[in-house]
Amino acid sequence: MGPPVNRFPKTYRVKSFGCQMNVYDGERMAELLDAQGLTAADGEDADLVVLNTCHIREKAAEKVYSDIGRLRREDGSRPLVAVAGCVAQAEGAEIHRRTKDVDIVVGPQAYHRLPELVADAAQGKRVADTDMPAASKFGALPKRARQMRPSAFLTVQEGCDKFCTYCVVPYTRGAEISRPWAAIIDEAQALIDAGAREITLLGQNVNAWRDGTRGLHDLIEEMAKLPALARIRYTTSHPNDMQDGLIAAHRDIDKLMPFLHLPVQSGSDRILKAMNRSHTADSYLRILDKVRAARPDIAISGDYIVGFPGESDADFEATLDIVRRIGHSMAFSFKYSPRPGTPAATMPDQIAPQVMDERLQRLQALIVEQQLAFNQRTVGTRTSVLLERPGRHPGQLIGKSPWLQSIVVDEGAVGDLLDVDIVAAGPNSLTGVLTRKQAA
Repeated sequence: MGPPVNRFPKTYRVKSFGCQMNVYDGERMAELLDAQGLTAADGEDADLVVLNTCHIREKAAEKVYSDIGRLRREDGSRPLVAVAGCVAQAEGAEIHRRTKDVDIVVGPQAYHRLPELVADAAQGKRVADTDMPAASKFGALPKRARQMRPSAFLTVQEGCDKFCTYCVVPYTRGAEISRPWAAIIDEAQALIDAGAREITLLGQNVNAWRDGTRGLHDLIEEMAKLPALARIRYTTSHPNDMQDGLIAAHRDIDKLMPFLHLPVQSGSDRILKAMNRSHTADSYLRILDKVRAARPDIAISGDYIVGFPGESDADFEATLDIVRRIGHSMAFSFKYSPRPGTPAATMPDQIAPQVMDERLQRLQALIVEQQLAFNQRTVGTRTSVLLERPGRHPGQLIGKSPWLQSIVVDEGAVGDLLDVDIVAAGPNSLTGVLTRKQAA
């Protein structure tokens, strides 16, 4: 049995994978469906399931087909199924050819059309839209009205013009576009009105955002004027777009948190050139010198790929060296995996899986060591925490420090911004005691 025909769904579930931009896109798709009168469903019995996919990881498409298969119920029926996001963009009509269990395929630049695609699918049609129109989808999305968590995402820039040889983003998200100034400020205010106290500005290359002569630092300065907004963050940045104005913003704007995620990917100039990265190890470190001169307490996060085609032992040792020189508060490391259609996928000298495994283990051990050391340096200090959600145990609450560390406390309420004294640290979280409680 397939999905019900000639019946518009009453309930839906959006399941998002991957990056923060997918989380944002998932929220916007949910708002579109809310506006059509559908009700969110937490369980497996939703009439419509939207799989909002990510294409960065290895075998991403195969994992999507596995998820699709699990949506079939014991009686043989299934919900309406929409595959959205970057796998939808990359696979396109191939998804319909490979499985009859998908009704809708919609790319990340076309999801504003989701309600009409759902209406067509409810009539028994199999529909797809993976166009990348020049017109921005954002103007077609509803105004933000849902109750927000204390920390919210706001996409301000999409796409990428950098064409790193390992990356599918230019093909799945398109060219770099920046949303207009006024639209961003309006959405930020709507998020604040709905309960957000912290906003993270998102983009594939968020620091490439431009509106005329205004750059990201100007946008952050304007957002800092919004009275009820307590914290501002941004991610992900590219070294090529790390301008002096943005660096100065970390010095001058109190609401901008002392945290920078700036991927370097490798410490080897030879590998960086093969990746088509526009920086060298030295130019990257000089950027960090300027950032730390502006904000000495800033936490640095990054991304690393091990096992890129042709990576020698010496190239990998150069990566370990740059990690030691940077000193991360956290970082993300991955084994290289070929993405179909990217130049690196057909490069010679692909690295053996066992070599990549060993290198990744060594790199991750160093990153965890640095992360623990960074966290331990905060023990005995006082900082602020924005409480975001309940913890695992009764009475626990979890929030974030200015440096994006998770802090566990046993008092307060979700949405509170409190001062705490840090009393313990592990590699992944801190334990805090409310300042007034410890003083008493």
